[in-house]
Amino acid sequence: MPPQSTLLLAATARSIQFPHHKHGTRALATAVHKFKSVGIRREDKSRWERRAPLTPEAVERLIKETGARVYVQPNSNAAPGNSSTRGHLAGATIQEDLSPADIILGIKEVPIPSLLPDKTYMYFSHTHKGQHYNMPMLQNVLDKVKRWGLNHDPFMHLALVTQNVRLIDYELMTDAKGKRVIAFGKFAGYAGMIDGFHGLGNRLLGLEHSTPFLNIAMSHTYRSLASARLAVQAAGNAITDEGTPKEFGPMTMVFTGGGNVSQRMPHEYVDPKDLKKIVEDKNARLNKIYATEVNVQDYLRHKDTGSFLSHEDYYANPQNYVSDFHTQIAPYATMVVNGAYWDARCPRMLTTTQLAHVQRAAPERMIALADISCDIQEMDDECLDGWMREGAFEFTSHSTPIDDAFYYVDATKGVEHKDVESSGTQVMAIDILPTELPLESSQHFGAALLPYVREMVKSHHHENATLHNATIAEAGKLAPKHEALYALLGGGGTPGVKVNVDKTPAGKKNVLLLGSGFVARPLVDYLLRQGEARITIGECERLLVGCLATGDNLAQGRPDTNVVGLDVDDKESLGRLVSGADVVVSLVPAFLHPKVAQACIDHRTHMVTASYVSADMRKLDESAKAVGITIMNEIGLDPGIDHLSAMKLIDEVQGQGGKITSFVSWCGGLPAPEVSDVPLAYKFSWSPRGVLTAGMNDARFWMGGKVVIVLYATLVPGVHVSPKLQTIPGENLLRHHFPTVPIPFPGFAFEGLANRDSLTYVDAYKLGPIESMDTMLRGTLRYRVSGSGDPRLKEKCGVGYADLMYAFRRLGLLNTDIQAGGRFGSWMTDSLLGLSSGMRHSDDTRISAVADKLDLPKSHAMVGTVVEALRWCVVPLNIDPKIPIIHRLSLLPTALSISSPAAPATPTTALAPLDAFCGLLSHKLQYNAGERDMVVLHHEFGIRARDGREETRTSTLISYGSFESYTAMAKTVGLPAAMAAEMIIRGVCWGGTCQIPERGVLTPTMPHVYNPILEGLETEGVRMVEKTVSRAAGASRPAWGGNGVWK
Repeated sequence: MPPQSTLLLAATARSIQFPHHKHGTRALATAVHKFKSVGIRREDKSRWERRAPLTPEAVERLIKETGARVYVQPNSNAAPGNSSTRGHLAGATIQEDLSPADIILGIKEVPIPSLLPDKTYMYFSHTHKGQHYNMPMLQNVLDKVKRWGLNHDPFMHLALVTQNVRLIDYELMTDAKGKRVIAFGKFAGYAGMIDGFHGLGNRLLGLEHSTPFLNIAMSHTYRSLASARLAVQAAGNAITDEGTPKEFGPMTMVFTGGGNVSQRMPHEYVDPKDLKKIVEDKNARLNKIYATEVNVQDYLRHKDTGSFLSHEDYYANPQNYVSDFHTQIAPYATMVVNGAYWDARCPRMLTTTQLAHVQRAAPERMIALADISCDIQEMDDECLDGWMREGAFEFTSHSTPIDDAFYYVDATKGVEHKDVESSGTQVMAIDILPTELPLESSQHFGAALLPYVREMVKSHHHENATLHNATIAEAGKLAPKHEALYALLGGGGTPGVKVNVDKTPAGKKNVLLLGSGFVARPLVDYLLRQGEARITIGECERLLVGCLATGDNLAQGRPDTNVVGLDVDDKESLGRLVSGADVVVSLVPAFLHPKVAQACIDHRTHMVTASYVSADMRKLDESAKAVGITIMNEIGLDPGIDHLSAMKLIDEVQGQGGKITSFVSWCGGLPAPEVSDVPLAYKFSWSPRGVLTAGMNDARFWMGGKVVIVLYATLVPGVHVSPKLQTIPGENLLRHHFPTVPIPFPGFAFEGLANRDSLTYVDAYKLGPIESMDTMLRGTLRYRVSGSGDPRLKEKCGVGYADLMYAFRRLGLLNTDIQAGGRFGSWMTDSLLGLSSGMRHSDDTRISAVADKLDLPKSHAMVGTVVEALRWCVVPLNIDPKIPIIHRLSLLPTALSISSPAAPATPTTALAPLDAFCGLLSHKLQYNAGERDMVVLHHEFGIRARDGREETRTSTLISYGSFESYTAMAKTVGLPAAMAAEMIIRGVCWGGTCQIPERGVLTPTMPHVYNPILEGLETEGVRMVEKTVSRAAGASRPAWGGNGVWK
């Protein structure tokens, strides 16, 4: 394992010469040396961090041997043996303030606000390899230099004293032979082995086999290592007595890089060459574990000779070797425990493709991987083999938290999931394993550290070579052997001066893309084409309904990209991802954006998102300003290009002394007309859930000089209500749609929905006061289908999007309450219609129930249309394996299926009706090969010029896409977001001139934002066309209120 580092420094006094002295000069005496005091930090990086650099026993020894004062921050989260209460009994002073201490000890990185000047710090800083996520902290260490003027020491001698932070990193503390003297390594092995046994037991139970492994818990649940060993001993005794399941053959454990089975587990060590023979032996013993330790010569071969030449040749030329782990080792391993050192130049031990080969050939093998080395991108330095950009096991894609330690990889389907009962290899990659055994690991670590702390307390100089070599920074300068880090800090190699923090290696900035869905591809391609970005793709859980794209597909064949697992609800792992980025582009569902934004604030990282500014996001404005970051929102299509194009024309009119008297804007992402022949006349080119929930938002707009409000139950507080004010329950937004939208293109027939609160853009666009305007409306376009708008709908079959979606809402299919859906024990609509689950129901019974729910006569044409649409939603059994959540879900069976007394298989987990329905529609309404989508954006402006002339101008975008290249929706959402991110990384505001200098929660309504993005979009083929269409002022006023179908 590579070494780590920390630095110790003492305040220095300088000799100053005074020409008036009778001898011409006088060397001033330095301050009298005294023993230094020690502070011990409370660990605050993770709630699981319960270790301490010195135990109470070590503190007591230090105090007795040196007389030093020791200050310990109170910590109720520490392991019992490390608690601050015991520290008090050991003679330490328990207090929050560590400023009296000269030397401050910790385990993990110290947050920037907690770094105190004029201190020596010792901790795992994770900086010496250039880890960019900690470069801001290293910069702060250098920035702590304060040069005082002349002061008086106790002897009244003048001295010029330099204050600074001195950093010693434990990882770099080595002996004369380069071997680390301070480490937690072996406790990572202990905890990893215990956790591996626990995971194996759960996995085997998920495969319907109970084994003694199940009685071994996670290592953090035991009060001590001794208690854990007793549990392993009991499980070992049970294996001796009962054996292991014969269905899996002999249990084999493969160790890479050293390690061994606990002596408390019955086992036999064998040669790796004998694994195949043991596994294929029909009489192999099942009451013990077969263990083997493999080295590189056991699974690597030279590309030319076909055999392993020598260790010397391999270490000199690792690129000449390939791995046969997938044929020689993995097919005969029950569990692999990985502790091997791995370098990015070396062949991977096992790729994801090779894992798929193993899973097909030997499904009862390679059940689990306990990846103790956790060789993943920017992993924790405490794991056995240091920080790597790639891993020996390619499918170890991300670290796992202690309380959610396992995930599963089904390489045959390209799926990563959390279902212990589904197919796949279990992976554990906890990157802070030693903290699961906090007491023993602290005792071991503290015993090794104490002699060095004792020497620092007593000594005023850097006489100890180990401490000197572990120094990273001192007196505002990097130590000579670490001066290469100046380039990563952006300081051009000039020591001793403040440098600007650049979070990434020179040349390229790090972009973290959260979400890999429909619109991500053009965003990634655009940023890569500019040659200025490295992109990390944080991929959503693949089980999310409607999450069809994968990060692996997005990264495939693209340089400077990599994929990591993403769980936005895991604050610690999200923080690690965000801290390493220069800008975050968030394409996750909108309700998760505030969590991402908070992480960006915590780590001073800029953010871009295409979603609307929610109330929760708006609350973060002051916090974002306080830390100096830009959070650019609403930079997609709608919202996004609509803002850019509207503000361009508005600013031009107002710049010429004119006035906008009315503004109507419509936007829609739709299938091209030739592929719109589906019940909703709609297909998904962006988030399916986002589409469905958009029809349930409150809306407010101004038309004909009055406010129109769409809300759930009450009027918007503070809104003036005139006698002509129309109030519509917000739950009926779909019902009270615009039946006809007058777009000036005769080839299109559209209907529309009011889009959220249009009045908020009066101020954003600087159009006010609202009373001076005739119309202010923003809406969403959908196709108007044959028959829509006809009051004699009884005689028609065709209905538009809004009426059909409103019918679905009345049936309960848009309900977001999980309790309303449950586990769907029978046909979905049976449950929602109040019919008995799991029973036979006739067509007539179901149709009558549908009519009752819709509050329409059974003979009404809308009832028939809705029934046919529900039947059309039947999904075949061979549903896409990337959405394993739903196996089959029939909304309303045909007569042919009524004969079956059993309901079709339904979601395997509790889902809200909305999510289940979303999963269905995401398959039924997906684009097929050769089909294309379309985006329509149309503004109409009523204008009064400076001289009183009135006119109407339009600004229109009609864009077609294809699923062979980019969809129109992906282009028009992804490209603006990419260009905003590009503007930020080109002027990252820790360094050069900012292209977006504003801070806080923003929208793209500034000329220096919208002009360059509009120009860039035109270069990419996305162009708004402006026209003056009429000399009469005022935009169109479409009628609204629906078709009159609903009571």
